[in-house]
Amino acid sequence: MAEQRRERRALVVWGGWPGHKPQEATELFTPYLEENGFTVKVTDDLDAYLDLDGTDLVLQCISMGEITAEQCKGLETAIRGGTGFAGWHGGIVDSFRNNTDYQFITGGQFISHPGGFVDHEIKVVADHPIVAGLTHFDLRTEQYYVHADPTNNVLATTTFRAHPDYPWIEGATMPAVWTRTWGQGRIFVCTPGHSLEDLDVPEVRTIIERGLLWASR
Repeated sequence: MAEQRRERRALVVWGGWPGHKPQEATELFTPYLEENGFTVKVTDDLDAYLDLDGTDLVLQCISMGEITAEQCKGLETAIRGGTGFAGWHGGIVDSFRNNTDYQFITGGQFISHPGGFVDHEIKVVADHPIVAGLTHFDLRTEQYYVHADPTNNVLATTTFRAHPDYPWIEGATMPAVWTRTWGQGRIFVCTPGHSLEDLDVPEVRTIIERGLLWASR
């Protein structure tokens, strides 16, 4: 008798700064996960990170906020063991600003978005299933300036124009989409995604959907 395939399990965790509409934003992707065979649990309680046994994917959307040492350790242990970790914008790279252990896991930290909402281009720079068929696209939204880990696998970048207050950033190229591994776990980050409208841009939506599936165990 053929072995029955185990149904995959995803944990969706939302919270933090309400301006990023974390609950509504994650609700855009929950049906997609279910359509792709995941049993999805949704919570706003970080104590869920204390027991991630059997979880194949964690989708996190928590801008700023706080995490305890125990919660962070639970997440780190799960990712190291093979649980995927994914998210976009401040929900993953501006979470838990005071926790450098967490930032080490994600491979990047939001620093600024000079000019607020600005016109900018996202340019694909790698051959990877997450960005297959895409070359570049334009956005008018927050352009994230990040401090990033050189071991990231950068899939797309964005280049900054000069800003009156920071003229020296002209020409600075930042990673906008990246993957990385942490032990046996896969991590996916997409820095675009400030608003619900951003998440409905076809290229952004496609990259995030593919990234979720790629990151999963």
